[in-house]
Amino acid sequence: MDVAIVGASGYAGGELIRLLQSHSSARVTVATSRALEGRPVADQHPHLRGYTDLTFTNPKAGDIDADFVFLAVPHTAAMNFAGTLLERGIRTVDLSADYRLPKDVYEKVYGVTHTAYFKAPYGIPELHRDEVKGAQFVSNPGCFPTGATLAAAPLAKYAKYVIYDSKTGVSGAGDNPSATTHYPNVADGVNAYKWTSHRHLAEMKQELSRLGSPAHCFFTPHLVPVNRGILTTAHIILDEPMAQDEVEALYRKFYAGEHFVRLQKPTLPAVRGSNFCDIGMESEGERVVVVSAIDNLVKGAAGQAIQNMNIMCGYVEDDGLKAPACLP
Repeated sequence: MDVAIVGASGYAGGELIRLLQSHSSARVTVATSRALEGRPVADQHPHLRGYTDLTFTNPKAGDIDADFVFLAVPHTAAMNFAGTLLERGIRTVDLSADYRLPKDVYEKVYGVTHTAYFKAPYGIPELHRDEVKGAQFVSNPGCFPTGATLAAAPLAKYAKYVIYDSKTGVSGAGDNPSATTHYPNVADGVNAYKWTSHRHLAEMKQELSRLGSPAHCFFTPHLVPVNRGILTTAHIILDEPMAQDEVEALYRKFYAGEHFVRLQKPTLPAVRGSNFCDIGMESEGERVVVVSAIDNLVKGAAGQAIQNMNIMCGYVEDDGLKAPACLP
C-alpha cells in the first residue's frame, strides 16, 4: 500500500516515516511540504538518512497519488484536503483538530469557520474501534486527550469531577522555535499555560460524555524540560467511594486484551518512542488518582494514527508499532 504524508516536514511527519519503515504492508511514497519542496526528506529528518531517499513534493489534493493519506498539517489546513481525498476514495487519517469536534464546537474553540465539515470517527482505538474499522476517514485525537481519556475511561461513569493535570515535553509545541520553547525559558523549570482554556479540553469533555459520564471536567497543562512525553495525573472524584482492589479490577477488565495499554507504574522513559499508554491508579476512597504516560509524538500522534490505519485497512493492529520503548 502506497502512503502519502501531507505535511511531512514536522515532528509527526518524521515519526510517521520512521515508524512505517517496519510496516509489513505500507510504504511511504509521497512526503509533502510547501516550504521544502524539492529538498531531500533526509535533510529535514537526518535520523532517516539511509532509510528513505524521498524528496519533498507539493501536490494538490486532487493530484496526490497514494492508497492512503496521513494529514499531518496544522488545524484549518486539513480541511483544504479532506473533502477531495474523501471524494477520491482515498482512506485518510487526519492528525489535525479539524474533524475531532462537532462543527459548532470546533468553530467556537478554534475561532475559525469550518469550510468543509463532515462527521468522522474519533480515533482512540481502545474506545472506538468499531467506528474506526472500515472507515474512509478518521480523526486522530489530540495528544493530551489521548493520555487523559485513557486514564479516566474505566471510572468515567462513576465520577462527578475529573481534574486533569498534564506535564508535556517541548516537542508537543512543534518544530517552529518560539520564545515559549527557547531553551533558557524551558530548562530547569515547570511552566503552567492556558490554565483554564486549553483547546484540548473540549475533546476531553466530549469523550467523558460519550463514556456516559456526568462529570465536570477541568484541565491544566504544564511544559516541562523534556523532549518527549506526557504524564497526566487525573484526580477522579467519585459519587461513591471505591476501594483499591475494586479500582484495579475495574481497570483490568476494561483494558483486557488491549495491547497498547499497560497497567504498570507510568514513567516517560518507559514509553518513549513507543505506542504504549502506561496507567497506574491509587484510591483513597472518594478520590482516585490515576496517572498515565504516553509519548506525545507516538501514541499521542503518529503511532496512534498508524494504529488507526491498521484497523481501517484490516492489518494487524500493531504492524509498524512493535518496537519497544527507548530506556534510558
